[in-house]
Amino acid sequence: MKITKLIIAFLLFTSIVSCGDKRTRKLQYMPEMYVSIPYDVNGAEGINGLPVNLHPVKGTVSRVGGYVYDIPNTNDGYSKAKETLKSPLKISNENLENGKEMYGVYCAVCHGKKGDGDGILSQRDKFNGVPNYADRDINEGSIYHVIMHGRGLMGSHASQLTEIERWQVVQYVQKLTNDLK
Repeated sequence: MKITKLIIAFLLFTSIVSCGDKRTRKLQYMPEMYVSIPYDVNGAEGINGLPVNLHPVKGTVSRVGGYVYDIPNTNDGYSKAKETLKSPLKISNENLENGKEMYGVYCAVCHGKKGDGDGILSQRDKFNGVPNYADRDINEGSIYHVIMHGRGLMGSHASQLTEIERWQVVQYVQKLTNDLK
């Protein structure tokens, strides 16, 4: 009888406690994960007197506001890149090999190993309409611009590839384009 009363009391207590508002958080385990701590970027010190870097460290490139690539993501920017951008790398087997490797990792799943638009995602109907390089009027500037900003359904791959790797992929895409024609 005493055990029955304890069980009933426990169930009653549990049901009362569990019927609270489930939409509001009662306890946050790590509140700094939910509420970010702002830093005073205009002052010399942040929270708790910690210094805030107002300028990039000497010898580095600032990534604030985007990449160091001043051609905008517009149709005019695409045309400008197509007309003006030239690869700083000489065509070499080493560049083509690394470009092929990077292409296999980041591009072939959609564009296919040959650049014919028949990648594994196209075959599985995940992305339809991936272009065949032979059907496009592209050059090294336009390819680089698309890697930087993306185009259509393709997103930017600028953060996955270094500048040299981007130009190596450009060389490899140009090779694929020539092989398809």
